[in-house]
Amino acid sequence: MLTISSHAPDGLPWHITTLRNAGGMVVTIMDWGATWLSARVPMRDGTMREALLGCPTPSDYLHQSAYLGATVGRYANRIANSTISADGKTYQLAANQGAHQLHGGPEGFNNRRWQIVRQAEQEVEYKLDSVDGDQGYPGNLLVTLLYRLEDDNTLSISYQATVDQACPVNLTNHAYFNLDADHDDARHHRLQLNAGHYLPVSSEGIPNADLKEVAGTSFDFRQPKTVAQDFLQDEDQRAVKGYDHAFLLNSTDGEQPAAELWSADGRLKLSVFTSAPALQFYTGNYLEGTPAREQGVYTAFQGIALESEFLPDSPNHPEWPQPDCWLQPGESYQSFTRYRLTAV
Repeated sequence: MLTISSHAPDGLPWHITTLRNAGGMVVTIMDWGATWLSARVPMRDGTMREALLGCPTPSDYLHQSAYLGATVGRYANRIANSTISADGKTYQLAANQGAHQLHGGPEGFNNRRWQIVRQAEQEVEYKLDSVDGDQGYPGNLLVTLLYRLEDDNTLSISYQATVDQACPVNLTNHAYFNLDADHDDARHHRLQLNAGHYLPVSSEGIPNADLKEVAGTSFDFRQPKTVAQDFLQDEDQRAVKGYDHAFLLNSTDGEQPAAELWSADGRLKLSVFTSAPALQFYTGNYLEGTPAREQGVYTAFQGIALESEFLPDSPNHPEWPQPDCWLQPGESYQSFTRYRLTAV
């Protein structure tokens, strides 16, 4: 079902698509930024619970810098000094976080109109053309993105891309989850991450050390624990005011959960499955002032992001133990992430 309201920066209406499954779950998605707006889950007591943070209206998404629910690219996360190099050539990318580039630049994919290719009751497919030189990146890039809502309350996001020049590609969704009915401080959630290593970063979010083992640190989520338990207990966290770090996953077959998150009341569970090599775990340290769906604004730590991706600044770190993030002409970038919401 398609509804239209108001107008986007390009002067055209926003297009909001609603997906529904047999169990009554309802997901809404907007073509501006291919943005995941809402996920309403039927609970065992007959109520519906919203699992995502979101803004009151489509236009409010233009007045926030948290990337709420947006599809980000060409390269999610940060690239140090906004530079990449290949075959002896250096490319200067568009900076938008000091000297660095974050989430594809000031006019990244979150700020674009995605074209609806097709839609049905339980899925919608978008495409986006990114021209040579867009935000400083080489080559013409064609992206297709499929959102599909399964009957087991799984929202799957499948990404595919091709290029005509070698270019790093790293696409993700920046949804913020709060599984509690009152959307209180998300640090009360319990989290489990299937990851043995994390990547330390500077106060600017730029990797500044080798991958570290999580064992014996506040970053050990191999067994479920509340996010609050070890919050700000070490310098790696304090540098960025909480958790805002990439975790190298133990498995990328998409069969085992990369992460599981439980509401504070234990009544709603999120399981994340992905083919990506890493997850960025972010505790919403800078959410303060973001327009809130219910009323007013969000506070810091009110949502948790689990972004499936390559490690940050990967184009400049070929030594890291993950697949090559550089997409070559004739190849196809393919990645998927599945978010399963289970009432318990």
